This record gives sequence, C-alpha cells and structure tokens, in this order.
Amino acid sequence: MLDLSNKMGIVERKIRHKEETRASILEAAWQIVLTEGWQYLSIRKIADAIEYSVPVIYNHFENKDSILLEFTQEGFEKLSDVLILARDQHIHPVDQLKAIGNAYWDFAFDHKEYYQLMFGLGIPACETVKQISEMKSMTTILIGSIKDVISSGNNPEVDFFLKFHTYWSILHGLVSIQMIEKGSKPDAVKKLILDDALTGFIKSLLD
Repeated sequence: MLDLSNKMGIVERKIRHKEETRASILEAAWQIVLTEGWQYLSIRKIADAIEYSVPVIYNHFENKDSILLEFTQEGFEKLSDVLILARDQHIHPVDQLKAIGNAYWDFAFDHKEYYQLMFGLGIPACETVKQISEMKSMTTILIGSIKDVISSGNNPEVDFFLKFHTYWSILHGLVSIQMIEKGSKPDAVKKLILDDALTGFIKSLLD
C-alpha cells in the first residue's frame, strides 16, 4: 500500500511539474510579446527567458504556432465574455447591438496584443485560427444580436448573414485603421465615427 501511495505521489508531482512548466512557457512568451511584439517571439527566446533548453519547450508545444494558437483561443474567449457582458446589461435589441459594438472597440484597444494576434494585424496569421471554436462563439453572439434587432424592426426579410458581415467589417475595419495608424486607443473624436457607423448600420436593420 505504501509503494502504491508513493507511486501516486510521484505521478502527481510529475503532472504538477508539467503544468507549472507549461504555464511558465506561456508567461514568458506573453512577457516577450508585451515588451517586443508578436513578430519577435521565438522558441529560443522563450527557452532563454525561463532558463530551459529548447527541447523542453518542444515537449510542451509542437512549435511556435501552437503557442500562438493558445493565445488566440484565449483572446477570443476574453472577447466573447466582454461582448456577452455588454449585451446582457441592456434589454432592447438595439441597445444591445450598440453596446456590443462599443465593447468590441474597447476590447481591441484595451487588449491590443490579443487583438493583433487574433486577426493577424502585422503578423502572419495561423491558418487554424479560422477553425477554432472560440472564434465561432464570438460570431454566434454577433449574429444572434443582429437577428434580434431585425425581428424588432419593420423588415424581417433582411439577410442577417449579410448584415453580420457588414457589421463585423465596420468594427474590424475601423479598429484596424486606427491601430495601424497609431496603435493607441482613439480619442473621443474617433469614437464618434464608430457611433455614427453603428447608428447607420442599425437603421439599415430596422427600416
């Protein structure tokens, strides 16, 4: 019985050590991103930062793309949570869609590093990003809110899927332009452009 207990303890310690090492790799990668940017992230730099050999990193992640995918999934999870929180603070569908648009905008600049990776701004986009479930969750939130606004208007025959792409193009386009130009969070004047775009878009859903 004692031998079995010892073996279980060894297994648990190995699992815990593996989890701690994995967390250290991700933390080191994130710090590199914050200080240098996504384009300068490398397996070698991560290994040097945590004082491990390169093979140790590869024991936990197949390559740099798998690390990027980890952060991409995390980013979409965070964005989905933000959008849901913004939506649920309002009752009327129009107010919900406006709140979602503003929350999306704020997320992009409050979490610039995540957003750049999620949408490949300035860095090579990982092909698998398009297939991750976290991204699909975010689009489901947007589509659902657009459908609700259409249902509350006078034109139920509006193509919700077309409008979803228009809505997302507005948000992502405005964010991308500002992010590429300055990178910092826009001032109140720039926010007026977003507000005007959202107002016009919602009007197209209702009429």
